[in-house]
Order: sequence, then C-alpha cells, then structure tokens
Amino acid sequence: MGMTLSEGSAAAATVTKDVSVIEFHPCFNRGAHTKYGRIHLPVAPRCNVRCGYCVRKFDCVNESRPGVASVVLTPEAAMQRVRAVVERDGRLSVVGVAGPGDPLANDETLRALRLVHAEYPQVTLCLSTNGLLLPERVEELRRLGRLTLTVTVNAVRPGTAARIYRWARLDGVTLHGIDAGMLMVERQWEGLRRADEAGIVTKLNSVLIPGVNDAEIPLIAQRAAGLGVHVMNLTPLIPQGDFAGVMPPTPADIHAMRERCAPFLPLINHCRQCRSDACGMLGEDRDMETETLLARVGEEYCDTV
Repeated sequence: MGMTLSEGSAAAATVTKDVSVIEFHPCFNRGAHTKYGRIHLPVAPRCNVRCGYCVRKFDCVNESRPGVASVVLTPEAAMQRVRAVVERDGRLSVVGVAGPGDPLANDETLRALRLVHAEYPQVTLCLSTNGLLLPERVEELRRLGRLTLTVTVNAVRPGTAARIYRWARLDGVTLHGIDAGMLMVERQWEGLRRADEAGIVTKLNSVLIPGVNDAEIPLIAQRAAGLGVHVMNLTPLIPQGDFAGVMPPTPADIHAMRERCAPFLPLINHCRQCRSDACGMLGEDRDMETETLLARVGEEYCDTV
C-alpha cells in the first residue's frame, strides 16, 4: 500500500478543518439527527466499481437501502427538488449526493452541488464515494465550500478487497481479482490522505461482512484515525448480490465491533443505510415521487455504543 500507519499519522492535515459543517449534519452528528433533515439528490447513476454487496436500482420505491432511487434526475431537476423541500421544511440542513452509482464517477454530481451552493450557501453539502477517483478530485471538492465527505472503505489488504469488489474500472481499464483489490486499497487510502491535507471533514463508512473483513475493521479504524478521519460508521451487510447467502452480523456483532474500533475513532450508531433519494429526517424518509413513507432498514442496529 506504500504507507505505514506511522507515516499516515505524519501526513496529518496542514489545513485547519472547519468542523462547524457538521453541527447541523444528521449523518455526522448524533445530536443533530432528531432536529435536522437532509436530502440526497439521485444524480449519479454510473459506477466505476462492482461492490459484491451492492445492487443498484433506478426505479425502486419499496426498498430503503443504499443504491436505490425512484428516478435519476438531472442537476437542474434536482435543484427544483431542493427548492421544493426548502419551501416546505425549514429543518433541511444538508444536501448530498450518494448515488445510486458512485458520485465521483458522474460529472453531474459536482454540477448539482455547485448549483445548490450558489443558491443556498448556508447549507452543508455532502458527498459519498467508494474512493476510487478521490485522489485526483480532492481539489474540486475542496473548492465546493461547505462540504463533508464520506468514503466507504472495507479493507486494508488487497486480498480482502479482492473478495469484496468484483471489478474496478479506472481510465478505461477494468481490473478484476487481486488487481482490483490492490487498486481499491491504494486509491482509497491515498484519497483519504489527500482529503485530510485539504482540510475536508471526512466520515469513514465500513460494511461488516462476516467471514470476509471481520479481522480488518479495527485496522481500518486505526489507520483512518492516523489520516484525520473525523468519525466512523460501521454498518451491517445487507445480504444481496454476491453476498446474498451470507448471514448478516447480528446487533450484538455490530456492538462488539464498535467497541473494538472505539479506541481509535468516534463511532456513530444512528445510521439508517439510506436510499440515494432519501429526503427528510432520519427514520422518516419520503420518496419524493410518491410521497409515501418508506420502510426502515437496520433500525435494530442503533445501540448505545
């Protein structure tokens, strides 16, 4: 991977981070999640990585999980949605892009966020990514202004990553197996390092996949702490895709793993594994096309760690 943990610590941010961006951020700050809402703009359908645990759907109204949306919007249409939500609910504090593909693999993502910032400069922007394109796009993200970043990292070893990612595509070249694993590990950690140096407030997402990355989750937390990550979010595997037959971790498993990671990073425990078009307060998401309350997923994992 080209960098030891001590070297990662030495590469700490040289730019002061504005942590005020998370004061009203329900996904970064547990104290905000019952007071403020967020909206995800589904403007990013394309993906550059095939995660074994992900199944994307662009016309889904009856599932509440990452990778699904009722419809994919243009940045301009997404901006109309933001205006509508702001007019009817003054609790909106965060506008983000979380898919249904990878936001950084879609130029529409940054265009949408720029439109939001221009009209609502007080709103915190949020972007989630698998990290593959993060190293070269950090400067663009820094220029957005009030931005928070979430990077999903599930491994520190290429061999483990190879079991999680079926393929990864960079610069028109698609890699499989251990080559894809090596690429993902290298790019994700380098992206986190550069984000730290750019002063971007970052959250780490990790999916606990029993029998695959159990041993590495605490190592991920330890290394991320050395790279200035602000908080960690540990989520249970949703058994689907390549892992459809894998038994997901129990709430007790999640609780125990959070305790193992807690010495290195603060952990949030109120994540609802939201849709790519989530809108409203956590736990009260509405599908904007149907105005129907969506079913909740993973609520039993919100313990007191």
